[in-house]
Amino acid sequence: MGFLRRMSTEHQIALLFVIVFGMLVLVTAAAVLRSLRDISPEQRQRHERFKRDLRAVWIGMTTFWLAWVSGPLGATLLFGIFSFLALREYITLMHTRRSDHRSLIAAFFVVLPLQYALVGWRTFDLFSVFIPVYVFIAIPVISALAGDPERFLERNAKIQWGIMVCVFGLSHAPALLLLDFRGQEGRGAFLVFFLVIVAGVGQVVQEAMSRWLRRRPVARAISRSFSYRAWWCGSLAGALAGTALYWITPFKPWQAFCMAAIACAAGTLGELVTKALKKDAGVQYWGNQASVTGAVGLLDRIAPLAFAAPVFFHSVRWYFKLTP
Repeated sequence: MGFLRRMSTEHQIALLFVIVFGMLVLVTAAAVLRSLRDISPEQRQRHERFKRDLRAVWIGMTTFWLAWVSGPLGATLLFGIFSFLALREYITLMHTRRSDHRSLIAAFFVVLPLQYALVGWRTFDLFSVFIPVYVFIAIPVISALAGDPERFLERNAKIQWGIMVCVFGLSHAPALLLLDFRGQEGRGAFLVFFLVIVAGVGQVVQEAMSRWLRRRPVARAISRSFSYRAWWCGSLAGALAGTALYWITPFKPWQAFCMAAIACAAGTLGELVTKALKKDAGVQYWGNQASVTGAVGLLDRIAPLAFAAPVFFHSVRWYFKLTP
């Protein structure tokens, strides 16, 4: 541990990615060897599902590696592209009318670039309220000027909610790269890695425990796998994973536990909300199996992060009293 702490920040982050990609190579090799064996159709189906998930992990880790090597500006642009693609997936499955085109153009080509520009300029106070306050007022005004009152509230609420999840929520991930702790400048990549790992662990454990424990779904019409017991187990597992990773963050062990628990709880609840949105749209997956990830839709993959990132970001910034 002393040797790791004596390494420079760049070398620590590089070592972290070497370890992660090394583990992914080993898991991928094991999956390839398993695919060569004769297995039953049911096992084959589970294996195909595992391959899709593994492919998504590869894409996610490669994305975060590119975000690191490209610096804060490149990371902000990269996450902006992901927000654009996620918002496009969302809007294509929502009922819109011709009169909504002005609002959609504003969402894609005005709101999204401005939000990420505010992140890049480190104007955290304005970036935190730009969408929840100003955009939420502006979108209905733009729609009203189009002169179409049919399903007005429903149409605008869907556009606003898409902006909130795909743009506002996800934009907090690159903002973590720009947080500077006194004496630990330039370690924002560790915060992003910490967030992704604990949110992923929480989601996986929550899904696994929902199958192992006796199911008592809280919202059966939305998800038959979400229960309070499974949610608590997922949040606890993510908190323990965060505690194990405290050494790569500015947190003490108990602080890492609390921050990870907050992120996991928000991420798994975000997954439930996304399932409700999919039920409303009448689809099983965003993107209709033809998305950037090559498996299910991009929004399916980033939903926990989109909900966990703003809660984690503001919790860290508030508790440690960080200023731009």
